[in-house]
Amino acid sequence: MSLTTSPAADAAFTEPAPSALLLLGRGADLQSERGVECVGGLPAASDPDLVERARAARAALGDRAFVLGHHYQRDEVIAFADVTGDSFKLAREAAARPDAEFVIFCGVHFMAESADILTSDTQQVVLPDLAAGCSMADMAAIDQVTDAWDVLVDASVADATVPVTYMNSTAAIKAFTGRHGGTVCTSSNAHVALRWAFDKVGGVDGTGKVLFMPDQHLGRNTAVQQLGLSLDDCVVFDPRRPGGGLTTQQLRDARMILWRGHCSVHGRFSERNVADVRAADPGVTVLVHPECKHEVVTAADMVGSTEYIIKALDAAPAGSSWAIGTELNLVRRLAAAHPDKKVHYLDSTVCFCSTMNRIDLPHLVWTMESLAAGRTVNRIVVDPDDAHWARVALDQMLALPGY
Repeated sequence: MSLTTSPAADAAFTEPAPSALLLLGRGADLQSERGVECVGGLPAASDPDLVERARAARAALGDRAFVLGHHYQRDEVIAFADVTGDSFKLAREAAARPDAEFVIFCGVHFMAESADILTSDTQQVVLPDLAAGCSMADMAAIDQVTDAWDVLVDASVADATVPVTYMNSTAAIKAFTGRHGGTVCTSSNAHVALRWAFDKVGGVDGTGKVLFMPDQHLGRNTAVQQLGLSLDDCVVFDPRRPGGGLTTQQLRDARMILWRGHCSVHGRFSERNVADVRAADPGVTVLVHPECKHEVVTAADMVGSTEYIIKALDAAPAGSSWAIGTELNLVRRLAAAHPDKKVHYLDSTVCFCSTMNRIDLPHLVWTMESLAAGRTVNRIVVDPDDAHWARVALDQMLALPGY
C-alpha cells in the first residue's frame, strides 16, 4: 500500500491520506524531522525552482561528479543519486568510479569517511551537510575505546580478544580495529566476521572473546541467533562508567563484550509494536533490522539487513502483508514500490533518521552549485595513518567468505 501525500500534507502532516502506511503516527509534523536549516537563502525543497536548479547543477557537473544516495535518504535527494544502496556498497561504488573528480555522498559522516578511505587521492569526497552525523557512531569515541582496551589489558583478557567494529563507526574506530588485528562488518556479514574473529582465539566454543562496537544489539543478536552463544555470554561495556561498569571476573567470563551503543531509530521499536501490529493484522509478516533490540528480533518473523529487507519485499507475493522495522524513508519507498502489498510501519509514531535527513535538497543543490562554480565545500578527508589502518580492517572484511 503506497503512501501518497500532497505538498500541503507534507508541510503539516496531521491526518494521513487514506492510502497512507498503516499505523503511521498521527499528529506529527514532518517538518520537525528535517534537521538543521540549510546555509544561505535557498528556497524550500518543494519549490519547483529548486528542483530545476538541482537538475542544472547536476548537468553542469556531468561525469566530474558521482552522487551516492543511502537508502534512508529522502526521495527528493534519491531522485538525483546515480547509485543507491547501503553504506559500504556506496563506498565501493565510489571506488569503482576513479574518473569521478567529486564523490557527493548523500548519507552521514562515517559513510563519507569510508568512501574517502576507499577512493584515490585524486578524488574528493563531499558531504552536503557536515552536521549529518550518526548518533550510533558517535557513541564510540576513539579515546573511550583506547581506555576500554586498557581495561581489557588490566583484566588480562586483551590478548584473547579480537575487536570487530560495525561499518557504522568512525574512521578512527576502524583504524583502531585494524591496528589490533580485527575487522569491520556489515549487518549482512556480521555472523561471518564474528566467526572469523572467534576462530582467531580458539573458536566459538573456546574461551576467546570479541569486543564488538558500537552497536550492542547487532552484536548480541548475531552472537545469540546465528552463532549459538547465550545471553549470559554477553556483557555490555559502558564507557561512561569506571571499568565499563564490569568486574574483572565478568570480563574474563564473557565471550561477547558489547559496546554500549545503539541506533536511535531501530532502538525505538518494541515488543509492544510487534504485538499491536499482529493484533491489527493477524496475517502480517514482521521483518526487522538486526539493529533492533533482542526482544524485538526474537518476536519478529524475519530479521535482515537493509538490502535483505528490500529483496524480501521484492520477492513477496501480491496481497501479502508486512510490518517493517527500519527507517521510515525506506519503508515509505518500499510501500510506494509495492502497491500490490500491504506495508505497515512497525512503530506507532513517525520516526525518520534525523541526522540522515539533514541531507536535503537545499544542501545538495548548494553543494552541486558550489562544485560547478569551482568551490569545493564540505570535503571529507581522513587522517592518512587512520586511513591506512582502517583500510587494513576493511580489506580483512573483504577477505571474509562471501565477499
